[in-house]
Amino acid sequence: MSVQDKDRQWQIFLMEMKIEMQRHFKTMDGNNAAAHVSYAFTEVAAIYPITPSSPMADYVDQWSAAGRKNIFGTTVKVQEMQAESGAAGAVHGSLNAGALTTTYTASQGLLLMIPNMYKIAGELLPGVFHVSARTVASHTLNIFGDHSDVMACRQTGFAMLAETNVQEVMDLSPVAHLAAIKGRVPFINFFDGFRTSHELQKIEVWDYEDLKDMVDMDAVKAFRERALNSEHPTMRGSHENGDIFFQNREASNKYYNAVPAIVEEYMGKINAKLGTDYQLFNYYGAPDAERVIVAMGSICDVAEEVIDYLTAQGEKVGLVKVRLFRPFCPDKLIAAIPATCKKIAVLDRTKEPGAQGEPLYLDVMTALANAGKTDIQVIGGRYGLGSKDTPPASVFAVYNELKKDEMKRQFTIGIVDDVTNMSLEEVPAPNTAAEGTIECKFWGLGGDGTVGANKNSIKIIGDHTDKFVQAYFQYDSKKTGGVTISHLRFGDKLIKSPYYINKADFVACHVPSYITKHFPIVRDVKPGGVFLVNCQWDFAELEHHLDAASKRYIANNNIQLYMINAIDLAKKIGMGKRTNTILQSAFFSLAKVMPEAEAIQYMKDAALHSYLKKGQDVVDMNYAAIDAGATAYVKVDVPESWKTAEDHTEAVEETGRPKTVKMVRSILDPIDKMDGDSLPVSTFVDHADGTFELGASAYEKRGIAVSVPKWDAEKCVQCNQCAFVCPHATIRPFALTEAEAAAAPAQTKLADIKAGKGKGEYKFAMAVSPLDCMGCGVCISQCAVHAIEMVPMESQAEQQEVFDYMVEKVSDKPEMFVADNVKFSQFAQPYLEFSGSCAGCAETSYARLVTQLFGDHMMISNATGCSSIWGGPAATSPYTVNKEGHGPAWANSLFEDNAEHGLGMYLGQKKIRDDLKAKVEALIAVPYCAEAIKTAAQAWLETYNDGNANQKPAKALVKALEENTNTIDETIELFASSPDYAEMLEGAKAAKAAGAKWCTCEACTLASEILEKKDYLNKKSCWIFGGDGWAYDIGFGGVDHVLASGEDVNIFVFNTEVYSNTGGQASKASNIGQVAQFAAAGKEIKSKSLAEIAMTYGYVYVAQIAMGANKVQTLKAIAEAEAHKGPSIIIAYSPCEMHSIKGGMENCQKEMEKAVKCGYWNLFRFNPDAEKPFTLDSKEPAGGYQEFLMNEARYSRLTREFPARADRLFKESEDNAKARYEHLMKLKALYE
Repeated sequence: MSVQDKDRQWQIFLMEMKIEMQRHFKTMDGNNAAAHVSYAFTEVAAIYPITPSSPMADYVDQWSAAGRKNIFGTTVKVQEMQAESGAAGAVHGSLNAGALTTTYTASQGLLLMIPNMYKIAGELLPGVFHVSARTVASHTLNIFGDHSDVMACRQTGFAMLAETNVQEVMDLSPVAHLAAIKGRVPFINFFDGFRTSHELQKIEVWDYEDLKDMVDMDAVKAFRERALNSEHPTMRGSHENGDIFFQNREASNKYYNAVPAIVEEYMGKINAKLGTDYQLFNYYGAPDAERVIVAMGSICDVAEEVIDYLTAQGEKVGLVKVRLFRPFCPDKLIAAIPATCKKIAVLDRTKEPGAQGEPLYLDVMTALANAGKTDIQVIGGRYGLGSKDTPPASVFAVYNELKKDEMKRQFTIGIVDDVTNMSLEEVPAPNTAAEGTIECKFWGLGGDGTVGANKNSIKIIGDHTDKFVQAYFQYDSKKTGGVTISHLRFGDKLIKSPYYINKADFVACHVPSYITKHFPIVRDVKPGGVFLVNCQWDFAELEHHLDAASKRYIANNNIQLYMINAIDLAKKIGMGKRTNTILQSAFFSLAKVMPEAEAIQYMKDAALHSYLKKGQDVVDMNYAAIDAGATAYVKVDVPESWKTAEDHTEAVEETGRPKTVKMVRSILDPIDKMDGDSLPVSTFVDHADGTFELGASAYEKRGIAVSVPKWDAEKCVQCNQCAFVCPHATIRPFALTEAEAAAAPAQTKLADIKAGKGKGEYKFAMAVSPLDCMGCGVCISQCAVHAIEMVPMESQAEQQEVFDYMVEKVSDKPEMFVADNVKFSQFAQPYLEFSGSCAGCAETSYARLVTQLFGDHMMISNATGCSSIWGGPAATSPYTVNKEGHGPAWANSLFEDNAEHGLGMYLGQKKIRDDLKAKVEALIAVPYCAEAIKTAAQAWLETYNDGNANQKPAKALVKALEENTNTIDETIELFASSPDYAEMLEGAKAAKAAGAKWCTCEACTLASEILEKKDYLNKKSCWIFGGDGWAYDIGFGGVDHVLASGEDVNIFVFNTEVYSNTGGQASKASNIGQVAQFAAAGKEIKSKSLAEIAMTYGYVYVAQIAMGANKVQTLKAIAEAEAHKGPSIIIAYSPCEMHSIKGGMENCQKEMEKAVKCGYWNLFRFNPDAEKPFTLDSKEPAGGYQEFLMNEARYSRLTREFPARADRLFKESEDNAKARYEHLMKLKALYE
């Protein structure tokens, strides 16, 4: 029996015998485990709040606020910094001052820390960086997991320790701290991001006393004595020249040589405490193995499952698990490899383009070569990039490859590479999970609470039964409204299956549209398993919506089919769209994991813990939902006829731009059904650089809203305010000619235009796209005459044809558009539609409006954050084009340098356009230049700097150039018509022979050069989008530089007063008293006045806006910003899901109005071009400030958790708001 077998049996034995030890069992993920350990050894934690989009640092902050003591008997000082680079600098400084300091990071954040990591390592400071290893953005952003970030740090001098699973993170993270203290070499302690980091497991937890007695306190004392201190001053961080730098750099070698032995020492101490056998390299498998895999990270657990299966069949296979990756210890690697080994496959979870192999592969090859082990054949493979699932089938494929005489030296697994043919063939694999493991799968909707409910469920099972548990959660790329899949396992044996569930005992579909769109969900159910469908249908309707393949599978595999209507039940209870608690209760009732009464009580305990911060009324509703869900389901008797069911549906033929349609068919459709894993490499050859077509979101038609707007043409006053605020552009006004109205579908609702432009000329229609609507209800909140009501989505299905007709067939009416008028601005096409943003999102309402004003000539540089996630999902762009194919050109750079990237985009196009201007001026100076060209060129030059006015002249100039510039063939034909041009004719023929396409005279040459770059002729509207976390924090330096540049770019800040995209961390835009991550007890410091900082330049256009408070001011600000010939910045108040507004995001726009009325948010504009630059658009606060705060849980929860502190902070907040308004009044007087 191998060491690992003994280790796992020991853990099982402890659980079964319930032996009381200092270590207790608890259900947690890898982030929690790392945070728990790190807190013990940490005095200062310097962090950037959203890195790595995990709760490691937040856990530490919460524990510190709650008074938890580390092993030194003190609480950890947590310092939030403005960027990862700054966090690393603070770590460096704190270590130099003699405090044991830790940080938490991943991906680009880790790379930003690299310069300071060189310093920390070079100065032999014992810091520890806990890293949930994640993908570094390349051709696209991917927030998920691989090792590309940690592999970029190999040269920094940090030691690198890897863990496989959640238990190992708990067990081995102490080694990083202990060895750093004793050995003076800093450590990266890493584990797989978005696998180990987020996977919930039932594990044994360290007691801090057990950790304390392993610390070398003499080494701690020596560390403090080396610290910078004026009581014994020294200098550190000097500069050295070439005469001594090299020698001094080599002087640290002894410390690195000592690290492996120190790590082994502490692994030994841990082994002695736990009965484990952790080594630098651990072997698992047959003692006489001939085929061995070398790997590190979570794939090792997959490999162990496969090894157990294969060795039971008599095969000689094994695994070497790498723990200490740096310093790499070759002799320990060689010792771990069985003497019988003939072939090795090294698996790396990263890609280094152009290299001979990936890092671990090269290390193994070098170790074997230096040891003279030339008889072992070694191949290397890549796997798991960007959290690509690596199931047992992939590992079977590796061992099968090792059987071959001719192996692929370099390979990939988990994908089908039909371009370079590097992938290994994979075939369906046997079930290798532990015997008796129960597997469950839940298909939910982003934001519907399914994931949260399942996290509660697995913790209930793990913490209140003797079962082992595992949970992992899979997402698509939407903010909300996207697909989520929860993978839950539990059983009596240890679970080591870090991959998706393909066949489950219990499967629940929480979203009816997945059934109507024929997702192959039911095929996830094992024969005889349970399939629960949440819907509002009766059986006949379910039978109608289920596709034939699903019916056949259900009937022929004895699937136990249940239906539940949690949708209407949630409404009845008062929970709106939140069906998660009802469905969680139904799961416990059906799954029979524990006695039902116990499960109900544990669910109620969890509900109290989760929702009390939102109020007792919310808790009571959840209690009612738990009670109702346990009995709300009904069993369906499956008809015999389903066994031979056949579909009778016609395929839908997509129309549109050919490139977009091709992309939709080949990429978007599989992705939308969560089947992107099946796509081969050849699918992406045309997208190798990460470029995708616009307008794809219009093809999704997700149909996820329960209720959608129904328009009443008679009541409607045609104000278009509903369209003005719609976050997803799913309700739009149209002006129709008589012919267009006559050709409209029969169910079209029309009215005469009642006033203003188009009256007596056009018909009016307000079209709704029910399949694209998110059901937020914001439009309802804005309709003063109640001309819209929310009704069940299916009742409006026929309106989809109407909407599609309006978009595709109704012509643009430019004369109906007025840029500074709320009503008539909405007759312009929105170039942002059907995004994956949250229902009711304020950000998309603003962005959509900007595109209506400038979309056909926009360029957008988008900071990473909410607006890049809803704005840039691969193959699903919500930005779109007009009928001419023009629309916003969109790109995402990095979080920290988006402003600079946007400035670069502007400078690049400006340089090319300025060069064209010089050529145009030279062209019209040619005496024989055509008059038509001169006339068009002059109009273009006169409007050169006016984005809106320049569009038509640019088109006219292109037309004139094309019509008055001769091709070389036309020139030859002209010269051939007369002997007088014989010499010119010969010259033209020679030019054609040399490859010329155009006439080579001066005028035609200039004209052809201009036409080659005609796409640059029109003035572009350049915008830089991002949230407050970017503009106020990590990207502030770049924002400031761009404003200081004086260039004609526009910055638009979606101010949610919190890092919305990553779960609600405090930013410098967060206000006094606001509760957020890293402000658990309410923020003490007032928000930064970014607008006033920008105003100090004097030449920057600045505005603060809030659409719901003043729509006209919003329009004016956007138009004025673009018209200003210089930099501009607009800061838009953007209520968010993170605010937990009473009544939900339906009240988003009304919340803006309340914020402005009470003085919480101020509206103003600073226009350097105006006679009176400063305009205060807000009125004097009308009171109600405290009521406004109490309407949002981000504030009201403070009154329940820290009531006295809430009173003080809320008063400070209101006093600050009053002072701010008085200050703005002084500014107004100053500029009058």
